[in-house]
Amino acid sequence: MQKLLVLQSLWAMQNLRGAPGVRSLEDNVARIKAAGFDGFGGMLEDDDMARRASALAASEGLVLEGLFLPTNLGEVEMAIERAERFGVHHLNLQLRMLPRTLDEASRLIAAIQRLIGQADIPVYIETHRGRLTNDLLFTLELLDRHPDLRLLADLSHYVVAREMELPIDPTANQQMLTILDHAWAFHGRIAGSGQVQLPLSYPQHQPWIDQFVSWWSAGFASWRSRAASHAELTFVCELGPQPYAISGPDGIDLTDRWEESLTMRELARRAWEQSA
Repeated sequence: MQKLLVLQSLWAMQNLRGAPGVRSLEDNVARIKAAGFDGFGGMLEDDDMARRASALAASEGLVLEGLFLPTNLGEVEMAIERAERFGVHHLNLQLRMLPRTLDEASRLIAAIQRLIGQADIPVYIETHRGRLTNDLLFTLELLDRHPDLRLLADLSHYVVAREMELPIDPTANQQMLTILDHAWAFHGRIAGSGQVQLPLSYPQHQPWIDQFVSWWSAGFASWRSRAASHAELTFVCELGPQPYAISGPDGIDLTDRWEESLTMRELARRAWEQSA
């Protein structure tokens, strides 16, 4: 039976309200497990970090999403090798490569797909600002050329980058649905027209919450139709620290991101139920 696994981002554990400024990886993972998450996502910065995270995930019965930000093809190859060696559930690549033309980007994607095709684990390309997938329309053009490209969808980046407004324009909505039809994993954050990470507890943001849950449900339903009968879909709650988190004049986050991560998890589970 297909399953949804909801993970917590280690990045999102930084500088939480009411928590120590620095918390060990072990303490973070213990808190994530105690809260009922299925796993965690973290940067595979080096072999030591990858080894510790992998060992913790295995000992605690948790899933590990690996993240890497390669700047060239050599680093893509290195990231895949490291992720394979330490047995992550899947690898997420944020491609810090910004070619100016579609042709150049297409050549890069073709080369990266050849490396991914040789990998023993799933490898996905994240939709993210400041990366090769920075722009929604540019990414759609890449999908036209590479229809088998497997994405990890973080829709918040496209909402804020293109200043989408509610109600979502039908053309923009169809473009987002096309992204979702190529999504094999998800990162969870809710954006608005001018802010990439809206506080979830503010009532004025409920319309955006409803919009994202609707998109996630559509994306989950699309994944269900494409994935194997016993496949696992991951959704990482990724409510990042400042500058993603909005702060007050005292420099402290306006909201409790840990509590909002728990809320985000329930939103993802609601979308999963709706997608059935």
